[in-house]
Amino acid sequence: MRSAKIILCILSIPGICALAQRIASQTPAQSKRIVIAASAVLDGKGHVLHDTRIVVEGSKIVAIDAKAGPVDYDLRSLTVLPGWIDAHVHITWRFGKDGKNAGMEGTTQEDAYEAASNAWVTLMAGFTTVQSVGAPNDIPLRDAIAKGILPGPRILTAVEPLIGRGEQTGTPDEIRAFLRKQKEAGANLIKIFASQSIRLGGGMTLSQEQLNAACDEAKKQGLRTLVHAYKDAVRAATLAGCTQIEHGALATDDDLKLMAEKGTYLDPQAGLVIENYLRNKEKFFGTPGYTEEGFAAMEKILPMNHELVQRAVKIPGLKIVFGTDALAGSHGRNAEEFIDRVRDGGQDPMQAMMSANSIGAEGMGLAGQLGSIAPGLQADIIALDGDPLKDITAVRRVAFVMKGGIVYKNAARGVIPGYAGVQP
Repeated sequence: MRSAKIILCILSIPGICALAQRIASQTPAQSKRIVIAASAVLDGKGHVLHDTRIVVEGSKIVAIDAKAGPVDYDLRSLTVLPGWIDAHVHITWRFGKDGKNAGMEGTTQEDAYEAASNAWVTLMAGFTTVQSVGAPNDIPLRDAIAKGILPGPRILTAVEPLIGRGEQTGTPDEIRAFLRKQKEAGANLIKIFASQSIRLGGGMTLSQEQLNAACDEAKKQGLRTLVHAYKDAVRAATLAGCTQIEHGALATDDDLKLMAEKGTYLDPQAGLVIENYLRNKEKFFGTPGYTEEGFAAMEKILPMNHELVQRAVKIPGLKIVFGTDALAGSHGRNAEEFIDRVRDGGQDPMQAMMSANSIGAEGMGLAGQLGSIAPGLQADIIALDGDPLKDITAVRRVAFVMKGGIVYKNAARGVIPGYAGVQP
């Protein structure tokens, strides 16, 4: 009941109600046909299509046909690609009235405003699907967006994470019961903290037996597992059969090779999350978990994160997805992580795009629905003013956003507001 208040608050705001009505009125009928002309299309799977047209009916792409017409949206001066997927955000995390870190579980009207705003600026930045990992407030926001009540990216959420506290976390059977509870609460996935924060050293907080139980039970429940892991916890989570490693700093090359062998996904953060903490230090400092020692540790860890990505991109077969850990201060700026990965991590720009398209969709178990420009998939289509393969900073210039066949943004070239109003 408490978490549901966030939507009641949002719907009590006249401006938001009016926006919701406009979005609902745009819901595409099955017969609605839209043709998009494009001179350059990154298909999300590593290919570039030239001088073609994308045909959309309802919420899906139905054809790629260079002769289709008439043209509804002429994007030939832009680079077209699938809507991006961010595998790791905290969509309801905000700063409070005092400007300080307020976390992600508030239920006031201000919290509701911020949650709706976070979703909107994330969508305007080109992210049509996000994984919020997680808070109970994610659920009503997820459901409101899915119903067309609010505009935003489609949300998958972990609801409550399993936080490792050694033996206090519980027995394997108690851990299994906790995971079943998350499934009943509506979780799309399970988030597991198998390590301390890197600010505290990143030590392992779950035993191998506990991790084995958690990831096995999640599989039985049909849920994926995302594991916050550093150092030894990376190998332990991989051996436990968990789906994806978050962060992964201080993992060895052998750990990364084992991940590739087991098909475990890696979601490293090359820069945005720590850069955001440092940039907003005065807003986080003094709130729970944020100390001078912690900030000093983050400054040392940033180059380690760059080094992890540099090593990871060289491991054959390692599946790297795109996740930003976006929270208060970085919503709508998610694409900065692309720049960090390419500039500081040495990732190939096409691979960076694929990590947020086909590879990201595969990691979420949604490869047959999202992540590529292809017939039968959701019409999640964005366009950039520039070519990210030649200039990765083009990811900052999102000129067009369509999600599920509905156009949410169509800005003239050269007049695109930075981060949809969020200051870079």
